[in-house]
Amino acid sequence: MPATVNRCLVRGLRFDRRNDRFVYYRTRPAFARRPGKGECMNQAMGLLVAGFNYAAADPGEFNDWYDTEHIPERRRTPGFINAERWLGIEDDRISIATYDLDSFEVLRSPGYRAIAGENLSPWSKRLVGKCRRVCRFDGEQVNPGDRRAPEGAAALLLVAMNVEPAAEAELNEWYDTEHLPRLAEVSGCLAARRFRGHAGTHRYLALYHLAAPEVAGSEAWKAAAVTPWTAKLRPATSDRLRLVLRPYRR
Repeated sequence: MPATVNRCLVRGLRFDRRNDRFVYYRTRPAFARRPGKGECMNQAMGLLVAGFNYAAADPGEFNDWYDTEHIPERRRTPGFINAERWLGIEDDRISIATYDLDSFEVLRSPGYRAIAGENLSPWSKRLVGKCRRVCRFDGEQVNPGDRRAPEGAAALLLVAMNVEPAAEAELNEWYDTEHLPRLAEVSGCLAARRFRGHAGTHRYLALYHLAAPEVAGSEAWKAAAVTPWTAKLRPATSDRLRLVLRPYRR
């Protein structure tokens, strides 16, 4: 196989239905077009996450705004694959919205810019002004790279962090070779994905869709998550955010 093709192979994580577990694989990514000589075109899926504590807002109006304006606007925007809302298990005034995207570039598109930033609706600006920002994440899917959120999850674990530049390369190695695959194998973990941010409050974010909220606090989860390598890297991370969430239902 030519060297140029070897450089285009990517390492990912996929679900092996026959053996009921996640496994690593190497494959050529899906290209927008066939790569030319010496080039490798790999466009990972994107992710948008917006989190608020809406304790200071009227809960009925907050949900009306999300359900009738904010979410529908984004679902109509080209490049948005899905839109999910989640509420905190410990504090149900924590609201997290997650959006899988065709790519990170969707957030730079005219369609999205027409409804975001300075172009937010008056209703959006008024409600957002009453809420406290919990997190904002604009980024791309690092591992596996091309997997959308599974349907039917009963819970979501969100973990976000920043990292010291000197430890970033080791953090990525730890995540890809130890942490993510170990957690993906825990019974009740439906999907394990991680993302690198280009803008927002955190540099790295991981999403774990779960069969039940209790999975994230189980002994099996703790055993998979807490290792000597984990302990070594923890002091190099900051602004850690860990939320166990349930699906929003009106």
